[in-house]
Amino acid sequence: MDKISFLEVIAAMAVFVSLLLAVFLLTVKTERKLENRLFAAFLIINAIDISGIFMHLFVDSYNLKAFKISAYLLVMPIFYLYVNAVCYADFTLKRKHLLHLIPFIVVNLILVPKLYLAEGAAKENFFTTMWQSPEMFVYQLIGELQFFFYIVGVFMILKKYKKIYLENYTNPNTLLYKWLFQLTIVFLFIHVCIIFKNIIRYTAYNDLFIWLHILAGTSFLLAACWFILKALNYPELFRRIDSTLQLTEDFAETLEAENKTDETKSLQIEQLKNFMAEKEPFLEPSLTIQELADQVNIPVRELSVLINHHLNQHFFDFVNEYRVKKAMTILKDPTKKEYTVLEILYEVGFNSKSSFHTSFKKYTNQTPTAFRNN
Repeated sequence: MDKISFLEVIAAMAVFVSLLLAVFLLTVKTERKLENRLFAAFLIINAIDISGIFMHLFVDSYNLKAFKISAYLLVMPIFYLYVNAVCYADFTLKRKHLLHLIPFIVVNLILVPKLYLAEGAAKENFFTTMWQSPEMFVYQLIGELQFFFYIVGVFMILKKYKKIYLENYTNPNTLLYKWLFQLTIVFLFIHVCIIFKNIIRYTAYNDLFIWLHILAGTSFLLAACWFILKALNYPELFRRIDSTLQLTEDFAETLEAENKTDETKSLQIEQLKNFMAEKEPFLEPSLTIQELADQVNIPVRELSVLINHHLNQHFFDFVNEYRVKKAMTILKDPTKKEYTVLEILYEVGFNSKSSFHTSFKKYTNQTPTAFRNN
């Protein structure tokens, strides 16, 4: 099998796996229909793009090939909307989101004179020298600028999501952030391969061009298989946040300017610490800062500033510190030596072994087992 045939097989497998997962996402019963549909659309558009490698074996429509090329400009907008839908529980599609179609529309308008309106030999000649034409130069420029704009936007969303999550939630399940971050990195790697491939296109290194094509196609195939494994292993992947939640730094200065003396803040901190020690609200795995504020009778914004600024901890770390201290007490208790580490982590409010070990080692520089043995 030569390199071209191998590339076509890889591309066909990637398209099949992507479409299979897309069908699953569109038909599975779930409350999170929007994000499933957006991710299915993301997979379908990518499948359309990579199908260009073997499309000539089945159809010979220049218009269809042109649509395949321009459809790639829909990938990043859909991915950006998907990240928003996954992160924010109240995200909905609105008319303003149609603005994301502008690059796709502009490129298709550019292709109208020499492609969509051209006939016969003129259209064939355009495709023969397509990648040396001004139209395709503009297309590639728009594509790269669009990718940079959206990839930066995605990383900004993830950064904000992680910070708000740590300031407002204690559930140690950070699978959402890891999934989206890993997905973005994989997508970035594939695009870097595509950039190098497009650069090599204008050189005499045809073998290197094909090998980069194979690398990009294989990466997408492996990524598609990874998507399926994620869907099978984590059918209930995510915990989203409310988009109306603000970062503490956005309102801390205003709140600090109000009539709150240092003595009042000290009393509130003492009240908070006494409540955590006596009532042990941290034993609830899904404790949020709003729930704790209601229990301790401190306005949620004031509580957020107390923890994140005056105690200089994220809410996530603040609560997990109490959980670790509780776990340390149990591990040192000779009457509870029969308790397994797994039983202890659930008892103190964790619901993930990896998160418990990470937090425990952060505060003690030891694993739970090593701490018990010592």
